[in-house]
Amino acid sequence: MNDLAQNTYLDVRNPAQVQGDMVLTCDDIGEGSTLSNDYIANIWGYTGGNISPNLKWQNAPKDTQSFVITMYDPDAPTGSGFWHWNAFNIPADLHQLPKGKSNNFGNGILELKNDAGLDGFIGAFPPKGDKPHRYIFTLYALNQKLDLGNNISPAVLGFNLNGKVLATASLTAYYSW
Repeated sequence: MNDLAQNTYLDVRNPAQVQGDMVLTCDDIGEGSTLSNDYIANIWGYTGGNISPNLKWQNAPKDTQSFVITMYDPDAPTGSGFWHWNAFNIPADLHQLPKGKSNNFGNGILELKNDAGLDGFIGAFPPKGDKPHRYIFTLYALNQKLDLGNNISPAVLGFNLNGKVLATASLTAYYSW
């Protein structure tokens, strides 16, 4: 047996009771809408604005200690989807992230490298001619701040949400090239 088998840190904990009616919105991305050029990547032949969206939320549980925001494309032809954005340790007293501020939030907010290997937000860039891809923005209200650095993978971030999620809210938009 290896040492990892005895590591209680790796135990999957039962998630907290998910509560409330938390809502996630964006002024210029509606549920089910098509992403505008602002939110398209500007790498590998794409010429979008690559701007992180203004996300707003309300009705977080009263015991919230921090928030996490993710943007995920489950339709990416990778076998595991594609993480476009992961921001965490968003203070509980914030209820929005301003447009275009990825990598510049301050307030102790940490962002991971996206699956393109770049810091912070990367806009949509599905393969040319592919079906429309879903871009799912998810907000998690947590019962604590995360004691993690920004050098972890999105999978490790996701694992560390175990037992800490009080509520979630999502917003899904689409894009195809």
